[in-house]
Amino acid sequence: MQNPLSNNKSNIQTSSNETHLERKLKTRHLSMIAIGGTIGTGLFLASGSIINTAGPGGAVVAYLIAGIMVYFLMTSLGEMAAFIPVTGSFSTYTSRFVDPALGFAIGWNYWYNNAIVVALELAASSLIMKYWLPDVPGIIWSVLFLALIFGLNILSVKGYGESEYWFAIIKVITIVIFIIVGILMIFGIMSGSAGRFENFTKGEAPFKGGFLSILSVFMIVGFSFTGTELVGITAGESENPEKNIPRAIKQIFWRILLFYILAIIVIGFLINYNDPRLLNSDIENVAMSPFTLVFQNAGIAVAASVMNAVILTSVLSAGNSAMYGASRVLWVLAEEGKAPAFLKKLNTGGIPVNAIYISTIIGMAAFLTSFFGEGAVYTWLLNAAGLSGFLSWLGISITHYRFRKAYIAQGRDLNKLPYVSKFFPLGPILSTVLCLVTILGQNYSAFTGPEIDWYGVLVSYIGLPLFLLLYLGYKIIKKTKMVPLQEANFNRE
Repeated sequence: MQNPLSNNKSNIQTSSNETHLERKLKTRHLSMIAIGGTIGTGLFLASGSIINTAGPGGAVVAYLIAGIMVYFLMTSLGEMAAFIPVTGSFSTYTSRFVDPALGFAIGWNYWYNNAIVVALELAASSLIMKYWLPDVPGIIWSVLFLALIFGLNILSVKGYGESEYWFAIIKVITIVIFIIVGILMIFGIMSGSAGRFENFTKGEAPFKGGFLSILSVFMIVGFSFTGTELVGITAGESENPEKNIPRAIKQIFWRILLFYILAIIVIGFLINYNDPRLLNSDIENVAMSPFTLVFQNAGIAVAASVMNAVILTSVLSAGNSAMYGASRVLWVLAEEGKAPAFLKKLNTGGIPVNAIYISTIIGMAAFLTSFFGEGAVYTWLLNAAGLSGFLSWLGISITHYRFRKAYIAQGRDLNKLPYVSKFFPLGPILSTVLCLVTILGQNYSAFTGPEIDWYGVLVSYIGLPLFLLLYLGYKIIKKTKMVPLQEANFNRE
């Protein structure tokens, strides 16, 4: 496959027809996609159970470590995407710099993950709407929201960018207001008890359960950051990737620090980690969200309704991004000959329509499995997708290590890179280790009992054999080998 790219071209020609992916995403789109893609139910809802499990200090440490890992991953992805800005970037990079078989597995793994996330968000949206309209069948809302997500993606890439921008703005404003209100409450300026430092010092605080508790919640914490990598997927449709991608990457660390760490600290101060309500914080009980509880303690009567609306925008944003990511990766797999050729079709607006159709159908089919067999099939699909994000991240970190090694081995000048990751090789090595620890240790408790919980092992780790099947199957059939550093393809055309 060849993707003609150059600094002065405004589009990407495809090998299959005369249409092209259009570079319509602006700097503000990329900046909000980078941070907005990570802010969702993982922060608004799951943060409560994380604090309950690991204590306020353990939660802060877990989010901080995950934030550092994600920052290193994004600097790695940023270095590659700014230099070779192709849509579906990291599966392409993995094929070029590591092994085509690994690129095949990473690409299909990422597509599958996003298709299932679309289904997950459809299920979540129907539950959220029951808060206001409990008598309306949930399937109606799911169909309406799927139509909205499909429409935003099928019309134009700018439509996707604009919708994500405004979805992200709503979430960012909510978190900023939450942090300000929380700090005012901590110091007694607003209603609520002031100076609740005992929540960080009494009982098992600040580290409830020690290291093992932090490890046990790290998978959930990491999952709340998934979506950041979309800034790499958008590279092929960015107006000026050489400048816009580095700019978006540089903003990520401080935004993660502000939005995640400060929010968790505020919750830790204002809600005791043993508060049983934290365990009941989920889509079906948004009134128990730590954000809702803090706003209610501040005297904001409509807190639950407002947070429900914000969480709905988060769900729609996640579904919107997942549809975009799934369609672009499926399109690039087809361009590389790793998926059926009909998926290469683009409409006159440069949208991979067939890839969107297939991703929509699979997402809807996966959602419908939640109605059969008490949702057992759906649960298995979600568990298989749970590891997918970390497997994609693992691929990014390994690929960047090989990318830089190959770049130097071929005598290339680092100064010619539009963006240089300042923490090489520490960044990719550390993120590789953390991803591996998370993947292998996500359900360590299944191995620590009197007997091994084989069902728990199977449910938790089902994503691994699926990934290995893709990798080994392609490797055996195509007889691929590790790409030698001197032969790695750095062509931007």
